[in-house]
Amino acid sequence: MTTPAMDASLTLVAQSHARQMALCEDLEAIADGLPGNVNHQLCLHLARVVCPTIAAAHEVEERVLFPAVQTLSATLPDLDNTIERLRWEHFEDMSFAEELHDALLSIGRGEPKMTAEAAGYMLRGFFESVRRHVAFEREMLSPLMQLALRKAG
Repeated sequence: MTTPAMDASLTLVAQSHARQMALCEDLEAIADGLPGNVNHQLCLHLARVVCPTIAAAHEVEERVLFPAVQTLSATLPDLDNTIERLRWEHFEDMSFAEELHDALLSIGRGEPKMTAEAAGYMLRGFFESVRRHVAFEREMLSPLMQLALRKAG
């Protein structure tokens, strides 16, 4: 049985995942349109939202997901190392998001600072990384979070 607080925590994580996946879909659309079929308005919109979306996702993970999962570290000894690795990945993800912000602005303004191939590579590298991260959380950490919340409740 779950409580309203448990449901709220699970909902926050699920909503964060949905926002990240929607961002990935939009970034893939930009990458697929390069070089000749670029939606400049979408590029400018994504430039505005990429960093806040990733920062918000990290905040949900740090405030909700990781603490819940870490309550199981006594029974899963490598869990603390996994959480620590994910925390360090946040720094890399944010740095990549900032670089992507700059690239999307230049593409959106019609003044790309890199070739279409380089921009496509950058976009794909970012959204594939985010998709892998979300998949790991959905497949491994979210079920552990549910278990931890049930155990605590």
